[in-house]
Amino acid sequence: MLPLKIDKYKMETSRGKLQYNISGNGKPNIVLINGGSGPIEGWMKIIQKISESSSVFSYNRFGVTGSDKPKEPQDGLTIVRTLREALTIAGFEPPFILVGHSLGGLYANLYARLYPNEAAGIVFLESSHPRDLSLNEYQGRTVKAINKVFTMFDSLSSHKQFNEVNFVKETVNQIYQLDDFPEIPVYVITGGQENRMMPEEVRKKRLENQLELLSLSRNSKHIVAENSGHFPQLSEPMVVIDTIRDCIKQINNL
Repeated sequence: MLPLKIDKYKMETSRGKLQYNISGNGKPNIVLINGGSGPIEGWMKIIQKISESSSVFSYNRFGVTGSDKPKEPQDGLTIVRTLREALTIAGFEPPFILVGHSLGGLYANLYARLYPNEAAGIVFLESSHPRDLSLNEYQGRTVKAINKVFTMFDSLSSHKQFNEVNFVKETVNQIYQLDDFPEIPVYVITGGQENRMMPEEVRKKRLENQLELLSLSRNSKHIVAENSGHFPQLSEPMVVIDTIRDCIKQINNL
């Protein structure tokens, strides 16, 4: 499957200009939510196929490639409200299948709690779990020291101090403050390849957290992308495409 060149357009939101793409023409509408600092191009191997039957919205959050730099803290509520405004401006109507990769999984989770009538289904793709925050305590001293240095450099740059990675704790607290999660199809895709940089203890805890996402819905399914690490959409795009198609079937049968 040849990767698709993704045409990018710009829209003016109340918080600044955002780059986005809409592909395809069909229902349900699919919203792709990148991981931290991930660009639209991260979806290039799946957009073409899923847009054959659905409309697909992807975008670059503030601070990513051609979108404006953020002018305020990028916590989950701010990111979700900005996304919702962008969808409205684009005329992209709910209900949506939300596909959240990595940190984007937290935003999909929060979106569904804030606007339950607008979420038809969620695909958590190698997604962050609110409890992943505690995994840092299992990391070695070296990794912690490196992370601290990076955070220090980020805080010296005016736009980087607003970077979403600095507000993950706040985003997690926002999720915990909203108890209700809608009864919708939930799919959890986990990469099956071990990360040699990740201590075994961290890997086990993270997998437990991934499986815990299944308890969000009585209609949930776990898929292991056996030959993938953290980016199944690049290493095994058909696994992601088939999962989204399965989610569409589930929604159509409800």
